[in-house]
Amino acid sequence: MNRQRVRAVARKEFLHILRDPRSLGMAIAIPMLLLMLYGYALTLDVDDVPLVVWDPNPSPASREFLSRFQGSRFFSFRGSVWNYREVERAIDSRRALMALVLPTDFAGRIESGRVAPVQVIVDGSDSNTATLATGYAEVVALAYSQDVALSAVRRAGGAALRAPLEVRPRVWYNADLESKNYLIPGLIAVIMMIIAAMLTSLTIAREWERGTMEQLISTPVKGPELILGKLVPYWTIGMLDVVLSVLMGEFVFHVPLRGNLALLFAMAAIFLAGALALGMVISIVTKNQLLANQVGMVLTFLPALLLSGFVYAINNMPLPIQILTYLVPARYFVALLKGIYLKGVGLEVLGGEALLLVVFALGMVALANLKFKKRLA
Repeated sequence: MNRQRVRAVARKEFLHILRDPRSLGMAIAIPMLLLMLYGYALTLDVDDVPLVVWDPNPSPASREFLSRFQGSRFFSFRGSVWNYREVERAIDSRRALMALVLPTDFAGRIESGRVAPVQVIVDGSDSNTATLATGYAEVVALAYSQDVALSAVRRAGGAALRAPLEVRPRVWYNADLESKNYLIPGLIAVIMMIIAAMLTSLTIAREWERGTMEQLISTPVKGPELILGKLVPYWTIGMLDVVLSVLMGEFVFHVPLRGNLALLFAMAAIFLAGALALGMVISIVTKNQLLANQVGMVLTFLPALLLSGFVYAINNMPLPIQILTYLVPARYFVALLKGIYLKGVGLEVLGGEALLLVVFALGMVALANLKFKKRLA
């Protein structure tokens, strides 16, 4: 391989990029825009659940119980209702996600030590949010029940009750359970796949459509030299996007980076090379910019978003889909990013994922060279 010819092809591609500032601006601005949108809009945290209450017979006991919900950061009190029709209207109009319905004899039941059934009505159109909100309500109700039971025992002059089991949860790596701390690292993989779909999936197809491929074929430049020369400029832009993404994660979203920064960029460089080579293969096979862009989005962005474990846990997927995820390179890169960012581990733990990324990058580069034929179609 002649380095001078590779350098000439890379210089030509750099000049083409610089002469089209709109494309260059999009290559840098779109990933940053996506990071901002996903970083702020995509969250799995459930806070401020809108809540309405139907308390047919208000009393000090019911007010004490409801104050537990009003004082919780997980619930936002949106007012009182007085019948089921108003409950239905509040949930249908999305004024409330949850409604509490207290029995008419709530205070009497509490004071006499009887069970007081409280109905919790939840909007199940968003099952994940409904499940979390129901769990929060059960925790608040359980805490209130325990306090009532302890107060009854004290009034009766009995010995203090102690629970036979005490759970002391301790969350590692993400103590506050903030979803942004594991979403932002995964976003880097998705963004890099988008770069591959946007940039290299068009480069060879553009040469064929504009008629400049015939000129390149007539030169002494060999196929591997052309492939490598075209990859270098886009790899440079992609690494710039990685740098900007890491800086935004640190200073905008305040995501902790506990691992080795050099290892992070090394893995990103390998993954980016494979993703760009995949885009090059798509461009070589399709020879059409519109088709290459569409195929690129299907083969890169969608698998990285849905099948990498970035948002949805792979263990919760059906078994055939779990098997399919092993073919998605973003799965291994997302695991690497989360391990480096949140756990601070290195290759002694993530060596398998790193090796598979290397195999992916080498395989895609080899496939691009195999598919590119230096002759007129």
